[in-house]
Amino acid sequence: MNTFSMSMSGIFKVIFNSKGRVLQVTVLGMALNGCTALSYYHQAISGHIELIQRRVPIKQLIAAPDTSMELKRKLKLVAAARDFATLELKLPDNDSYRSYSDLGKSYVVWNVFAAPELSIDPITSCFLFVGCLSYRGYFDEAQARRFAASLSAAGNDVFVAGVAAYSTLGWFDDPVLNTMLVWDDVRIVEVIFHELAHQLLYVDGDTVFNESFASAVAQIGIQRWLNANDQSTVEQHSEMERQQQFYDLLLKYRKKLGQLYVGAEANDIKRAKKIQMFSELSLAYQTLKKNWGGYDGYDNWMGEDLNNAKLTSISTYHNYVPALRLVLDRVNNDLNRFYAIAKILKSWSNEDRENCLSAPNGKLECLDGIINRH
Repeated sequence: MNTFSMSMSGIFKVIFNSKGRVLQVTVLGMALNGCTALSYYHQAISGHIELIQRRVPIKQLIAAPDTSMELKRKLKLVAAARDFATLELKLPDNDSYRSYSDLGKSYVVWNVFAAPELSIDPITSCFLFVGCLSYRGYFDEAQARRFAASLSAAGNDVFVAGVAAYSTLGWFDDPVLNTMLVWDDVRIVEVIFHELAHQLLYVDGDTVFNESFASAVAQIGIQRWLNANDQSTVEQHSEMERQQQFYDLLLKYRKKLGQLYVGAEANDIKRAKKIQMFSELSLAYQTLKKNWGGYDGYDNWMGEDLNNAKLTSISTYHNYVPALRLVLDRVNNDLNRFYAIAKILKSWSNEDRENCLSAPNGKLECLDGIINRH
C-alpha cells in the first residue's frame, strides 16, 4: 500500500451510542427506508460489534509474554501518543485508543466516494446524529463495491478506498486496530491525534470542515510530538512538504474542473475537456516528481481511476486545512484559542464556513474580528 492511501484513510462515522440496541432500533426506523437500508445498517452494526468484542487493553498486551516485541513497541508508542494528546494537545481524556483490536484483515471499512460525471460536488449520504457525509462507509467490501457499481451504472464517477482508521466520534471507546499499526510511527501518532480531534469538535453535515479541522490539529500535533521527542528530521519535513505539494496540485485541478463543469459549453465538449484535463494532471504530477529526488509514494494512487470522485476524496480531508493552519499561525499556535475559534465556526452555516475558509486571497478577513477577540 502506498503512503498516500494511508494518509487519506477516512473515518467511518458510526451511528450508535452507549445505549446500543435501543438506538439501533431507532435508527433503523427513522433513517433510510427499505431493504437496502436494513442491509446497510445490519453490516454496520455487525462490523462494529465484532470490532468492540475484539478489544484487549493495551496495558494487558504490553505485559503479556506472548506479545511480539514489535507489537509491544508500537503499543507503547500508542500509549505515549495517547497521553500526549490529552496533556499537550488538550484532546479528550477517555479510554479511546487505550485498547487494541486485531481484525485479521488489511482494512476496517471501505469508503465509497461518488460525484456526477460533470460535477465536483460529492454525492452525499445522510444519517441520524452525524448528518450528511460526502461518502458512505461499509465494513463489508462486497457491499461497498456493489453500491459503487450501482452509482457508476447511473453515470456517476466513483472511487472505493480501503480505510484503516475508525472512529465513533466518542460514542464508544474506540480501539487501535491492527490495520493502523502497519504504518510508520509518525503516521500512527498523527492518526490518533486526528481521530481524537473529531471527538473534540464535530459539525453534523459538514464532512469537509470536520476532516480539515482534524487534519489541521493532527499536523500541529505531530510537529509538537516530534519536537518533544527530538525526532524532527529533514526526511520527515520533506515528506510533509511533498504531501502538501501533492494535495495542492490535486486541489488546483479539482478547481479547474469545477470551473469547466459550470461553464456554458455543451456536455460533449466538457467531457472531451475533462479527459484532457486529467491527462494534464498526470503530466503535472510527473513534473512535480522531478523535484522529489525519485520519491514515488503517490504513483499507485495516480495510476488508476482518476475521476471527479477521487478528487472529491482529497477535498473532503484537506480543502480547508490551509485556512485553518493560517488561523493557527495567527493565534501563535495557541490551541486553546484555536479551539475557541473553531467552536465559533461550528455555529455558522455550512455556506458561511465555506465562503470564509475558501476565500481566494487567503487573508481570512471573515475571521479578523473573532481572532482579535480570542
